[in-house]
Amino acid sequence: MASPASQSLALHARDLRLTLGSGDAAVEILRGIDLSVTIGTTLALLGPSGSGKSSLMSVLTGLERATGGTLQVAGANFATLGEDALARARRGRIGIVLQAFHLLPTMTAQENVATPMELAGEPDAWGRAAAELQAVGLGHRLGHYPAQLSGGEQQRVAIARALAPRPPLVFADEPTGNLDAATGSGIVELLFARREETGATLVIITHDEGLAARCDRIVTLADGRIAADTAA
Repeated sequence: MASPASQSLALHARDLRLTLGSGDAAVEILRGIDLSVTIGTTLALLGPSGSGKSSLMSVLTGLERATGGTLQVAGANFATLGEDALARARRGRIGIVLQAFHLLPTMTAQENVATPMELAGEPDAWGRAAAELQAVGLGHRLGHYPAQLSGGEQQRVAIARALAPRPPLVFADEPTGNLDAATGSGIVELLFARREETGATLVIITHDEGLAARCDRIVTLADGRIAADTAA
């Protein structure tokens, strides 16, 4: 049975390691990460390119399996699950917003948000997609395709897609990286507002110290290790 302390955690990693390749070609990407994140926290993973922050996000979201260590994510033991089980465990637990919007070009905004929920068997996927798009200011764009939307609008669709299933954990990897400063600022405001309204735990991967300062906590990575862990 989970302890009361563990029940308050969205993420709990111990000695998390990731090695790519083998033998003389092996490269150690993550070198023993210890990280616990309380439910409802906003956390920034800060660091330059090559520090390991995107690799850590891949492991924490189950997109990559750790080579060693333990990992509990929203009550599921990600360290012991196989690839298919990880995919099932991600569903409903984790929402992801990426720098590249990854919208399907042949689907409308509403279809991009609704289809993943529909495939997961969630009820009223289309109504929930419309409501979430309305919440991010795109109620008038439900039938528009990605090519008909600006970069900022496409990222709003991506945020709606991540949050519509109401996952307890949302990851955003350089969410403003493909946007100009003004549009990016608006996306940051929207992301934090929607997180506040939904109560999700938010983990932002960034090299932007200003964006990191918006979070409750900043974990700085260097060379695959945690170099600093401070309240913002």
